Amino acid sequence: MDHRQVGRLMNTEVVKARSGTSFREVVNLLGRHRKTGLPVVDADGKVLGVISETDLMFRQAAQDILQNRWYNRRRLTGSARAARARKRGLRAGELMTSPPVTIGPHQSVTEAARLMVTGKLDRLPVVDAEGRLCGLVTRTDLLKVFLRPDEEIREELVTEVLVRTLALRPGAIGVSVRAGVVTLSGRLTRSSEVPLALRLAGRIDGVVAVIDQLEYEHDDTAEQQGEQTVRDRAQEWLRRM
Repeated sequence: MDHRQVGRLMNTEVVKARSGTSFREVVNLLGRHRKTGLPVVDADGKVLGVISETDLMFRQAAQDILQNRWYNRRRLTGSARAARARKRGLRAGELMTSPPVTIGPHQSVTEAARLMVTGKLDRLPVVDAEGRLCGLVTRTDLLKVFLRPDEEIREELVTEVLVRTLALRPGAIGVSVRAGVVTLSGRLTRSSEVPLALRLAGRIDGVVAVIDQLEYEHDDTAEQQGEQTVRDRAQEWLRRM
């Protein structure tokens, strides 16, 4: 299950800049390596911020405003003064977005995706416990989980979910995977096992959708389940995601 960790997907050869890297050199780095952004680090390799093409274009687009004498004479708030200083910046440390949003190598792909979506980010620096850069993960990297072979997905579903978590015997229900779409068919003992099996199957990396063709022998929705073993194993499996 290591593939769920950011460290297994990240790029370890990261193009980066120093705080004192010039505007022109940042542009050169981005163009030469065909990148749209890169982390900015200090002398110890700790991530200070991230600079992107958007940051560079923001500075250039603001030049006309900065030539306005009225704009430069008016009394500005602290945040406005910081924004003006950024627009005047000539080096990476002045132009970067800071503080950076980072993630650890042992955090999950799901956490990385959530950070990217929430922050509208295209990339995340991966840092160690001391905040030093150890890699970079992009949206493209995260999407690679959907390229997992169908047989690999099926093997994890049977071994981790059906046998180890739900305590079913191998072959108890039918499992097929085609182009990332999982189909579960057959008959389970209790009705409560059906939504649980579907939910856990949908959490496996590379699963695009889950088709429910399951039936059950006994409707236990109205019963108080005294035995929590299966549910506890399921919750533990979800916490590891």
